[in-house]
Amino acid sequence: MTLPAANRVPLAISARVRDAIRTHAASSYPFECCGALLGSEGEGIEEALPFENAAPSDPERRFLLSAADYRVAEARADATGRALLGFYHSHPDHPAEPSDFDLAHAWPNMSYVILSVRDGLPGDMKSWRLDADRSRFAEETLVPTALQG
Repeated sequence: MTLPAANRVPLAISARVRDAIRTHAASSYPFECCGALLGSEGEGIEEALPFENAAPSDPERRFLLSAADYRVAEARADATGRALLGFYHSHPDHPAEPSDFDLAHAWPNMSYVILSVRDGLPGDMKSWRLDADRSRFAEETLVPTALQG
């Protein structure tokens, strides 16, 4: 699923946002956590908006954002002058790589940050973007930003 580094698109993300995702994932273990990623195309991810995993079954291996949570994310983006750039979720005791389930449910033009959590400890964090033809993900290189807020 991974493309060569030369074809990857960088995604800026602050340490504060990375820490928020790690904290959410650790507190949700052994279940998947999930949330929305807000920011701007020019500045990258500026906010991680956590939500409760609404998966009706198998929350250790699946995540679902409710329609109400999606509306909250869109409203928060509008209220703060940001855009909904994507989503994050954790993979308890699995690599930070998209699953077949992720591939089947992802949308093009969104970033998907996945965090591996092993035995409750956050590990690798990677970001992915679905190809326009929905056939596979391309990895986005995560780059740190100086954003503090």
